[in-house]
Amino acid sequence: MVKPGSRVQLAKLDPATTHGHDKARADEDLRKGLQRLTNLQDRVWAEQKHPVLVVLQGIDAAGKDGTIRHVMSAFNPQGCPVTSFKAPTPIELAHDYLWRAHQRTPAKGEIAIFNRSYYEDVLVVRVHNFVPKTVWSRRYDQINAWERTLVEERTTIVKFFLNISADEQRQRFQERVRSASPRPPFEVEQLGSHLGAQIHGLDLRDEMSPQMFAAFEAALERCSTDLAPWYVIPANRNWFRNLAVAEILGDVLAGLKPAYPPSSDPIPAGFKVT
Repeated sequence: MVKPGSRVQLAKLDPATTHGHDKARADEDLRKGLQRLTNLQDRVWAEQKHPVLVVLQGIDAAGKDGTIRHVMSAFNPQGCPVTSFKAPTPIELAHDYLWRAHQRTPAKGEIAIFNRSYYEDVLVVRVHNFVPKTVWSRRYDQINAWERTLVEERTTIVKFFLNISADEQRQRFQERVRSASPRPPFEVEQLGSHLGAQIHGLDLRDEMSPQMFAAFEAALERCSTDLAPWYVIPANRNWFRNLAVAEILGDVLAGLKPAYPPSSDPIPAGFKVT
């Protein structure tokens, strides 16, 4: 967890570390973790008391989709809406930048997942100069204030930054190219040492640029609060990424102490409650 007010230097955080966890036990540990999440979500949904917002951020290929596929599969989709934030639509651009996010915040009992999020407005927007510095620089405080409002209205917010290395990103894109059908009109080797290919309309050089990492670090430093903390997840190894997210999210949900509401129906004669 990023301690509020601390400095973040992503270059000094090893994205391949597993913090002493063993891959040989990872499958069983994850199975138990997912069962725990299933049981906790069932209580959160039944209680209809706590909205929970999970934010996933990271460069392209960091594993946001994989995390949703492997960890959030523990949740009943009826109570787990997932929103993938793309380029804003004309209607969204006609409103303030937080408007579209507020439309998708969770209701009581829901665990909502944001695949990318409103933080794009201090990341991509900053790096590409879509708005001047005078505009994006004040958004950190605005985001903190907005998150504080959500928390004071009983929403629980947990934010994950999936941290991978440049080499790992390159390898993952190469795998995408090899498995793509139909095959894209360029060869794997054209990705090159500077990741100079355009995939999904995104310049990978921008994704791995010092400016982008400076933007990530600023968001982590300025927007990790006691009410809505950031967690930096070493994500080079998918099995550890899944394990870490499942464990942290399980601890957060358990901390809510969700409980099934008491039944108002009389217990039929001859039945025993265990």
